[in-house]
Amino acid sequence: MPAALVLIDKQPGWTSHDVVAKLRGILGTRKIGHAGTLDPMATGLLVLGVDGGTKLLQFISGSDKQYLATIRLGAATHTDDAEGDVIFSASAKDVSANQIDAEIAKLTGAITQVPSSVSAIKVDGKRAYDLVRDGKEVELKGRAVTVSRFERTSDIRFVDDYLDFDVVVDCSSGTYIRALARDIGSALGVGGHLTMLRRTRIDNFDVSDATEIDKAPNLLLLVQAAKALFDSTQLTYDQARDIVHGKRITLSASGLIAATWNGELLAVLEPVGSQLKSVVVFPEVFIA
Repeated sequence: MPAALVLIDKQPGWTSHDVVAKLRGILGTRKIGHAGTLDPMATGLLVLGVDGGTKLLQFISGSDKQYLATIRLGAATHTDDAEGDVIFSASAKDVSANQIDAEIAKLTGAITQVPSSVSAIKVDGKRAYDLVRDGKEVELKGRAVTVSRFERTSDIRFVDDYLDFDVVVDCSSGTYIRALARDIGSALGVGGHLTMLRRTRIDNFDVSDATEIDKAPNLLLLVQAAKALFDSTQLTYDQARDIVHGKRITLSASGLIAATWNGELLAVLEPVGSQLKSVVVFPEVFIA
């Protein structure tokens, strides 16, 4: 089994752990990890590392992401999505598109966001969602996130006393789309939650290149994956040998760089002054 990344288009009802367990059986290896979970209700892109590919996940998990979502105004739930119990409701029939767009604008850019109480954030060593399930109240602190794009992509739709609309969100890692829905509903006094969430992009990886879990997975070799993330350079024999032996090499780069040898990924390097040192190395690639 070659070290690789796998792009999966997760379907509703699956947990991220379910996907990992399924892939372990399909690929015959236990060494599989992922670069960011998705709630069971959510669909879309999961990036997973297989064997040595897990070494690249650290460079992906904190990357910017894109989501498509449907927000419903007129009810707030304890999970901020459709799977939670309704804790507040008010008719949204008098809410206008202009009011919604004004609240979206307030939540665009660098903002401070209080995560959903059922997030995976740890409070006193326990996951917030576990505390909520145990009936405990959870108050999380606000955190700085960046929402670089937040746009309404549909007309507003009235369903009884509810109001639905679709959005696209480009954001930094750690942004909770559920919290955006919650905060719009709160600001308008009618409550809000998500009824659909789909992740379409993580860094330069797109869901259009992913496969569903019941189909044969496409393995993305590490050299392809690394070149999608970083600039790349082909090392000389002496440079490759030095990197494998833990030495620094003299080479110009402005950021992380994928270093290849014989067409394969040998290392990810970072600049230190006028030199580069390894962050991750795949020494088995180098044959002296």
